[in-house]
Amino acid sequence: MSALPVTPPKALTAYRPFWAKRFGPAPFLPMSRAEMEQLGWDSCDIIIVTGDAYVDHPSFGMAVIGRTLEAQGFRVGIIAQPDWNSADAFKALGRPNLFFGVAAGNMDSMINRYTADRKIRSDDAYTPGGEGGKRPDRATLVYTQRCQEAFKDVPIVIGGIEASLRRIAHYDYWQDKVRRSVLVDSKADLLVYGNAERAIVEIAHRLARREPVQSLTDIRGTAFMRRDDDPSAEGWFELDSTEVDRPGRIDELISPYQIIDDKACASNDEPDAPKPITLHKTGRISMPPRERTVVRLPAYEQVKSDPVLYAHANRVLHLETNPGNARALVQRHGDRDLWINPPPIPLTTPEMDHVFDLPYARAPHPSYADENGSHDGATKIPAWEMIRFSVNIMRGCFGGCTFCSITEHEGRIIQSRSEDSVIREIEEMRDKVKGFTGIVSDLGGPTANMYRIGCKSPEIEAACRKPSCVYPGICPNLNTDHGPLIKMYRRARALPGVKKILIGSGLRYDLAVQSPEYVKELVTHHVGGYLKIAPEHTEQGPLSKMMKPGIGTYDRFKQMFEAASAAAGKKQYLIPYFIAAHPGTSDEDMMNLAVWLKRNGFRADQVQTFYPSPMATATAMYHSGRNPLKGISRDESRGEKVDIVRGERRRRLHKAFLRYHDANNWPLLREALKAMGRADLIGNGKHHLIPSYQPLTDGGYESARRKNSTPSKPAAKAPAKTAGRAATPRPGQVLTQHTGLPPRVTGSGRGGAGRPGKPAKR
Repeated sequence: MSALPVTPPKALTAYRPFWAKRFGPAPFLPMSRAEMEQLGWDSCDIIIVTGDAYVDHPSFGMAVIGRTLEAQGFRVGIIAQPDWNSADAFKALGRPNLFFGVAAGNMDSMINRYTADRKIRSDDAYTPGGEGGKRPDRATLVYTQRCQEAFKDVPIVIGGIEASLRRIAHYDYWQDKVRRSVLVDSKADLLVYGNAERAIVEIAHRLARREPVQSLTDIRGTAFMRRDDDPSAEGWFELDSTEVDRPGRIDELISPYQIIDDKACASNDEPDAPKPITLHKTGRISMPPRERTVVRLPAYEQVKSDPVLYAHANRVLHLETNPGNARALVQRHGDRDLWINPPPIPLTTPEMDHVFDLPYARAPHPSYADENGSHDGATKIPAWEMIRFSVNIMRGCFGGCTFCSITEHEGRIIQSRSEDSVIREIEEMRDKVKGFTGIVSDLGGPTANMYRIGCKSPEIEAACRKPSCVYPGICPNLNTDHGPLIKMYRRARALPGVKKILIGSGLRYDLAVQSPEYVKELVTHHVGGYLKIAPEHTEQGPLSKMMKPGIGTYDRFKQMFEAASAAAGKKQYLIPYFIAAHPGTSDEDMMNLAVWLKRNGFRADQVQTFYPSPMATATAMYHSGRNPLKGISRDESRGEKVDIVRGERRRRLHKAFLRYHDANNWPLLREALKAMGRADLIGNGKHHLIPSYQPLTDGGYESARRKNSTPSKPAAKAPAKTAGRAATPRPGQVLTQHTGLPPRVTGSGRGGAGRPGKPAKR
């Protein structure tokens, strides 16, 4: 597979600033006319509409895009969590000169609103006070409609993770059907996907030059609608991929006696000497240039009623995700084509530094403060609280887990900041952020330990079409050197005023075992009592559908973790995460996982049920019952069918196996074990999974998310003899954040620094 001759993109800092650069950066991007007047603005060039509360922090999408555009000289306003019942709230900042930018927020609005069992959540981590119901379902569609009502001729650009993962026809778990691209349903002008700094900056400058929005069809990382008579579509070569099992081109048979040149040279001058036969192959396929090639996917009208074609379209989409060789995609929706340009070129390290070094206030907008001017009381935004003292050091993930949306959104090429940029942010956080106690809660990103890790060869990386660099094993072309990360850890924790740096991002342990020095460094200095890792399962069936390593890799890491903890004189624990009801998981697989959990003394409190998010490969498995990783065919002897866990009862059973220790689940488990012929696991001995007796239970279960939620009423005061200290874990109890470990010290003010229960020194 050859790579595309990719033209180096224009650097983010290479654009000539827009004239409004003279106003300088705003303390906060304005959310009202009064703030605009204080800044001396008569209008906004760009208005961002978002479903999240506005937090001016580089972990929040609206802040990153807003500050990036501000650095280009544009005046950017924010409309956060507007009342969507009318267009009035969308007129609050007036008419934007260039465009509206619309995003549902840092999460898909449906995932934010509903659980994996389609039940309504009562809270929203991105809203002051954690209050639910402050954004509509399918927020991108609703906000776009209201923007059109407010100012009908203003261009609208949609983006964020909701638009990114719904850029083609996609299976919608909540309606249990395939929906059209969000660009079609919203009637927006453009869709930007992924981390969209490159695309949004180019769009802004070209619109500022008065280019029509309809002419912006050549920007990477964007999608747009195109009619058949569009002259800009000329000169493209189309590859038809609208069907499966279609025979490919059959080359003409080659004659073994065909000679091109009768005067072919011989090895000697004798007239009767034998002459070599030159074969001439006819009918060779000549592929068009990839940069001018578009792959036609099955139309929306086809995939909505044909799960096989849906799985096929999903497979093709994921094969065209490497910026180095991806081709444009096109999918018919009615009488128009949806065009998806190739992914954006990843940001360079200087560009990453530029984005993260922008003048973020690192706090929620002042309008959310309580009567004391604080954000720590009733108006606290839980998502901000979680990342308040954390630093993002990289983007992207090459793990390729089929249930995860990170790769589809951020790409699999790691984009890392420089060490100096990360250190500057820690120092700024130390000096400026209220409540900092010396504890950095995380130095990470989508994954804790992929910083500056990537392919050894840029040429191989640009040509590669593998969905994962670490499955089924570590690619030999992958550089697994953790040295730069170790060096950053050491420099960061040596900073004055920094007491401890914790690693809160999920660890890719199959990478970590490649660097014993990293494991030792991590365990000795950066684990706050427990460490999150995600083996997800123990059985090969579901693991192969997830593209996760075998449980043996977990065992190897566990040995290294425990040895390093013992050497450091610390009692520390792993928190393993598992998924129930993932495609490819049989009831026997879940039973074996439960037996493994009990044998290893684990009583998992955090239970995650598979959630089919739009565009994920595992979601294509869930909808189609087929495995896109193995190729798609209507012939049952080819490809691979996947066992799908459907129905409330079976999903409850798989969750019950994960929580085998909960007496509320025992009746269901007894019934299932007997039906599976495994009644031998029922009894009162240590080798049994569940007992034969049934205690009196309330039938209830409080989820880990609910336990972590801000209580609506003040909690009762703890008895004097137990207040201020953590309960002693029971033997055999899994030590998670919720079942035994003391509260994690994050410096956020909840418990503060120092020993658990001891007030932090201010």
